[in-house]
Amino acid sequence: MDISLHNAAEQVDSGKKAPLKLYKSIIFTKKQKGYLVVKRVLDVVFAGLLLILLSPAFLLIALTIKLTSSGPVLFRQERMGQYGKPILIYKFRTMYRDAPNVATAELSDPDQYITPVGRFLRATSMDELPQLLNILKGNMAFIGPRPLILSETGIHTSRLQEGVYFLRPGLTGLAQVNGRDLVSPEHKVAYDVEYLHTFGWKQDFSILFRTVAAVWKRDGIAEGTQTEFKVEPETVESAEPIKVTEENYDQVP
Repeated sequence: MDISLHNAAEQVDSGKKAPLKLYKSIIFTKKQKGYLVVKRVLDVVFAGLLLILLSPAFLLIALTIKLTSSGPVLFRQERMGQYGKPILIYKFRTMYRDAPNVATAELSDPDQYITPVGRFLRATSMDELPQLLNILKGNMAFIGPRPLILSETGIHTSRLQEGVYFLRPGLTGLAQVNGRDLVSPEHKVAYDVEYLHTFGWKQDFSILFRTVAAVWKRDGIAEGTQTEFKVEPETVESAEPIKVTEENYDQVP
C-alpha cells in the first residue's frame, strides 16, 4: 500500500524511528543496477583495506581524544539512510560531552563546544574516518548524498519527493565538493538530485579526486548559524532520465 509524501513528511517531523515510505519508486536501468553492484564490492574492499592501513592513525587519534577530554572516543548519532531508514553513524568525537545533539549549523557559537583536538579533526575531515565501519556494514557508501540528522525535516521532505533516498548515503558527495558548508540546504538537495541522475564511474571518480583536493585545501568549512551560503549549483541536466513509477519502494526488486 502506497503512502503519500505528506504522511512520510509527518513521520520525519514526529521523530519516529520507523522507516519512511518513499512517495515514488525509481527503477534504475540495467547499466545502473550493474554499476551499483560493482560499486558495493569496491566499497567493501577499499573500506576494509583502509581500516587496516589506517589502524595506527585510528589508535593515535583515539588516545589523543581520550587524554584531552572526558567522554567516549567515538560519537554515535542517528542519521537518515537509504530508503528513509534511520542508521547509526560513527565519527571521532570532536565536541565536549555537554554539547547539544544537533547539527553544528544550528549552533550559534559552536566553537565553545568543539575540543582543540576536535577542531583539527573537523578541519581535516579525519573525524569522518570511522564511517568506514558504516561502509562495511552496508548502510553507507564512499560516494553518495551525505546522511543528515533526523531533525533536518526540510531536506528530508525534499529528498523524499525527489527520490534521493533510493541511494546509499555517502562519506562524501557532490555537495561536499561544491562548497560543503557554504551550500544552502535547498542547493544541497539540488546537488543530490543531480547525482541521482548522473551517478556512474565518471561522476564517482570525479567526486573522489575533488574530495581529496577539497580536504587538502580545507575548502568549504564553516561552522554555526552565522554561516553565509555562497555556493549555488548549476542547472541539473540529465541525458538519460531515471524512470519513476508510483510504486512503494518495498515493491522494488
